[in-house]
Amino acid sequence: MTDLWQKNASIGSFLMGKLVCYLIKIPWSSKNPFFFNMNLQGPKRKITYVATYEALAFLFGTLGFFSFSDSSLERASALAVFGSLFAVSWNFAYNTMFEHWEAKRLTRGRGFGRRVLHAVGFEVGFLVVLLPIAAWWLEISYLHSFALNLGLNIFFLAYTFSFTWCFDRVFGLPSSAAATNGSAKVL
Repeated sequence: MTDLWQKNASIGSFLMGKLVCYLIKIPWSSKNPFFFNMNLQGPKRKITYVATYEALAFLFGTLGFFSFSDSSLERASALAVFGSLFAVSWNFAYNTMFEHWEAKRLTRGRGFGRRVLHAVGFEVGFLVVLLPIAAWWLEISYLHSFALNLGLNIFFLAYTFSFTWCFDRVFGLPSSAAATNGSAKVL
């Protein structure tokens, strides 16, 4: 099972690297996939992360809101735009807080538990804001909005976990999680 996971992870990293090269107009070389050695830090890392994440999230959000409500594609898209704009600001704030907390840990790296904590924390904060807005905008009950948002949050929980893992594989860990020469344990 681990071999299959690593093989799929390598394929995902390869495809994401190719996409990044295409988007930022850098020549691709399959013999020397430079993107595995990128070490993006600071604001550039956050901007790249958020822009890439949200471009895909907008597509998934629109499809989700449209498919599971009786609203038009226009209303679903408008809600997805709001969700993406809110997510951008929440993403910057949340990742800044998370990396501040992470930098104070003795254990370095981002193991499974820390990645789950990161993804769950982000999605819970997002749910608290989006639930009442989705109910109002899509003209659905709070219960329907909760079910819709819960379904999207479950999807985005897996998406956030997977995306962040692939992003870290392509661009390296942030300095808050990177191994140091000290005695910190690495996950």
